[in-house]
Amino acid sequence: MATAITANRAELIAIADSVAKEKLIDRAIVIEAMEDAIQRAAKNRYGIENDIRAKLDPSTGDLRLWRVVEVVEQVDDYFKQVDVAQAQKLQKGAALGDYIVDPLPPIEFGRIQAQASKQIIFQKVRDAERERQHEEFKDRVGEIITGVVKRVEFGHVVVDLGRAEGVIRRDQQIPREVVRVGDRVRSVVLSVRRENRGPQIFLSRAHPDFMKKLFAQEVPEIYDGIIEIKAAARDPGSRAKIGVISHDSSIDPVGACVGMKGSRVQAVVQEMQGEKIDIIPWSPDTATFVVNALQPANVARVVIDEEEDRIEVVVPDDQLSLAIGRRGQNVRLASQLTAKAIDILTETDASEKRQQEFVQNSESFQNELDVDETLAQLLVAEGFSTLEEVAYVELEEIASIEGFDEELGQELQSRAQEALDRREEANRELRRSLGVEDDLSTMPYMTEAMLVTLGKAGIKTLDDLADLATDELVAKKRAEPRRRGNDNPRAERAEDKGGILAEYGLSDEQGNEIIMAARAHWFADEAPEATEDAVAESEQ
Repeated sequence: MATAITANRAELIAIADSVAKEKLIDRAIVIEAMEDAIQRAAKNRYGIENDIRAKLDPSTGDLRLWRVVEVVEQVDDYFKQVDVAQAQKLQKGAALGDYIVDPLPPIEFGRIQAQASKQIIFQKVRDAERERQHEEFKDRVGEIITGVVKRVEFGHVVVDLGRAEGVIRRDQQIPREVVRVGDRVRSVVLSVRRENRGPQIFLSRAHPDFMKKLFAQEVPEIYDGIIEIKAAARDPGSRAKIGVISHDSSIDPVGACVGMKGSRVQAVVQEMQGEKIDIIPWSPDTATFVVNALQPANVARVVIDEEEDRIEVVVPDDQLSLAIGRRGQNVRLASQLTAKAIDILTETDASEKRQQEFVQNSESFQNELDVDETLAQLLVAEGFSTLEEVAYVELEEIASIEGFDEELGQELQSRAQEALDRREEANRELRRSLGVEDDLSTMPYMTEAMLVTLGKAGIKTLDDLADLATDELVAKKRAEPRRRGNDNPRAERAEDKGGILAEYGLSDEQGNEIIMAARAHWFADEAPEATEDAVAESEQ
């Protein structure tokens, strides 16, 4: 049988081999694309209603074209069915229900058919090439890759990676770095995404992972896993900090990263356009790591607030500007490195703050517990700051204070509990005046103070509460690290207020439990209907 296209057999195979080699895709995919193009051309020639198949022999280039028909008793579709008598002419022994092959003569490609077939083949080859690119690069996320700048579009740099193109978006470039077409650049593969126009490979030179991978290339101990980079933070083009730890006590992690006369770190600095790098010993102790991270400033004291997930750092007065850094850079990088919000205070500020808190807590105890100033100050000096602490601490702890006894301790705890009851009752009246329904008070972990806060936020019914997401209810406050007492309104606007009940320190699990309890009545309302349906079905 003659071939169904104008090219001879050898040319078909040569074309398939050439395209597969050029596009780096499987030869079988190109053969399949050719078969699909020929098959569609044949349908246009003989009628699209026919079930036409094409098969190209990958070795010889021979092409077979046929129509598949079903043997039936009564023909309803003359394009896809034949009766038994007709089937016997096509294939001896054909029986009802069989699918038989009806060979077709070759077709000649005209200009339109050839162009359509060409488009089909190109599209399938493009799809195969995109899939190959995605499969090749999806497992290379996090790797350093080298390419040549192909063009710059709207500030985004398009990089030729050989078998694909990558993009370094403007926000992932090192500021003030100038790249030109033809320059060779190194970057880290940030992500690979499937999109309609093909896989998009996003690269970065500003991400902390780029710096980590550069160190892994320059420091053999990191590559071998002897030294580990536990944390990294960057202000691209300006300054960076990395926290390193050694799993071999005989190797100094900082010294190994710096190298002989700074050779190793300088190689990284040059690649990052002169970005200064602070190499810091990592420590599992948060306070120690924070002190290290704030280098070169000296730290006098660190106070960790676990509930607020914040760290208060006290520095000598003359170290304040050094600890904060130019435009807050040092404390900001330290905060990113430790994943903690850091407040910087001078010793003078810290002393004033402690004095202010001492006076406030003493006055609160005087008013709430109805005690004199001396006794209130004794409680504060011993570390008591809230009525809850006085009411619910072990009696022995209060009685052990110098000048106190068990009887006085019992009296103080009794007064503290009464004060808490008064506060709860006042909050209950305020909550009701705000229109918050009593049903909300049955929710787990809920106090009258929390209900007042909800009421002020407009959450007054179970449905209002049930409509909230967990983070809207309990997400913790987050703020840019800044010096406490900063009156700059821009710094205040940077603060994220968190969830409605953020100040009460509820966890995500507790917040989720509250919301699910509020939604319980939705399912309870549906239950009777489900029961009635089940009863109706059983009666039928």
